Amino acid sequence: MGSKCTKRYTAEFKRDAIALVDSTGQTVTAVARELGISSESLRGWCRQAKADRGEGAPGELTTAEHEELRRLRRQNAGQVKTIEVLRKAAVFFAKESGR
Repeated sequence: MGSKCTKRYTAEFKRDAIALVDSTGQTVTAVARELGISSESLRGWCRQAKADRGEGAPGELTTAEHEELRRLRRQNAGQVKTIEVLRKAAVFFAKESGR
């Protein structure tokens, strides 16, 4: 079972860890063990760095695209709530004017 709190790493630490993998030729697992971090975390950081450089798998999103998607989803959720409020208001006022 995993830990309840997620360890956060700085962007600089992630950049340095990725550079270590790229420059030493060591495996991701070996570098992760050396740094005392999860190999899956480091593997994900390396995959995202490749996508940001345009070397990722087809259809893989860059960090900027992830941020934009997150922003648009938040905006969409807000608009859905607004539409629902307006719909309920329209029903209310339609009933009021029918009296």
